[in-house]
Amino acid sequence: MRRTVIALLAVTALVAGCERPAEAPADGPAAAAPAPEMPADAPPQEEVDPAVVMAPVGAPVSCLNDIGAEAAQRLVDRCIAVSPATHPPCNVANPCEMIQGEIDRSCEMYAPGEAKPSECGA
Repeated sequence: MRRTVIALLAVTALVAGCERPAEAPADGPAAAAPAPEMPADAPPQEEVDPAVVMAPVGAPVSCLNDIGAEAAQRLVDRCIAVSPATHPPCNVANPCEMIQGEIDRSCEMYAPGEAKPSECGA
């Protein structure tokens, strides 16, 4: 047993000694990469509003971008009010269809004679 432990320690020390140390840049981290520059003959670039999140083609659009901040927040508030889920998809970053689906699913859980929250009828 002792021979095995000693042998493993020796092999570990040999392997650790064979690794190359990481090389640091000559003038520190600032000299690692120059700042990117646009070529002089580049076409003019459009200014993009940072509030608008661009989604890849075919990706679902967030409810915030789809119907606007105020309407999306109203939908999220309705979703939070009726959803019994511990982590419901009630978030403006999700598609509106997903949020509305959670509202519909939650409201369908009530029995026929049971009083539904007012958010189910909105």
